[in-house]
Amino acid sequence: MSTSPSGFDLDDEDAKLVTLARATRARTSAPQGAAVRDLDGRTYTAATVRLETLQIEALDLAVAMAISSGASGLEAGAVVGPEDRIVNLDAVREVAGAETPVYSAHPDGTVHAVKHT
Repeated sequence: MSTSPSGFDLDDEDAKLVTLARATRARTSAPQGAAVRDLDGRTYTAATVRLETLQIEALDLAVAMAISSGASGLEAGAVVGPEDRIVNLDAVREVAGAETPVYSAHPDGTVHAVKHT
């Protein structure tokens, strides 16, 4: 168990999701980075995509990558970016069901909220 600076207790696997989402965001300079973990423990990361012809939120893309890789469900997710950005949990909810945690963190990795689908 690790405690984020904000006081949220995250197990090592959930802390890894925040770290991966943060790294993906930083590598791409995107507004948000996201990571999800499937039922087999595999992780998928994605960044927000903003093109003239295509707009995809980071969390939605991470879910799509998991599904396109054969994941049958999700255990948890994380999104890193500005706190004022609205995170839509519909895709996670559809794949993971109810009560799946999605950690929302600032760009420095500090978790400021845990949302459940």
